[in-house]
Amino acid sequence: MGVRILDVGQCGFDHAAITGFLQHIVSAHVDAANTAQEVEKLLQQNQYNLVLVNRILDRDHSSGIDLIKHLRQNPNCPPLMLVSNLPDAQAKAVAAGALQGFGKATIHLPQVAEHLQAVLAAGHVQETQ
Repeated sequence: MGVRILDVGQCGFDHAAITGFLQHIVSAHVDAANTAQEVEKLLQQNQYNLVLVNRILDRDHSSGIDLIKHLRQNPNCPPLMLVSNLPDAQAKAVAAGALQGFGKATIHLPQVAEHLQAVLAAGHVQETQ
């Protein structure tokens, strides 16, 4: 059993940094998606403990907050977090149904790791096989 996370809308460099971070703090398996269509397909195929959504998706420049709003319409949607350094974007994501996220600039701060570990341990999510 392990933690499986879907990382949405990151450029290659940022996806690699986030993946390394998540593998280090929770031994997570991290998948990547670049578009809303890819997210929907992967959510149908796999069970995720958490979905991380970039504020602006790298490939098509669509809104991550709009994607969060869309995904939250599905009652079986896994927990969501926004990846953004902007406090107003984080507030909008939380208002849309996401958990408090984090920014790329803060990814290596101990409190970010502690927050993610607490979210995953608190039962907000189910472990997958």
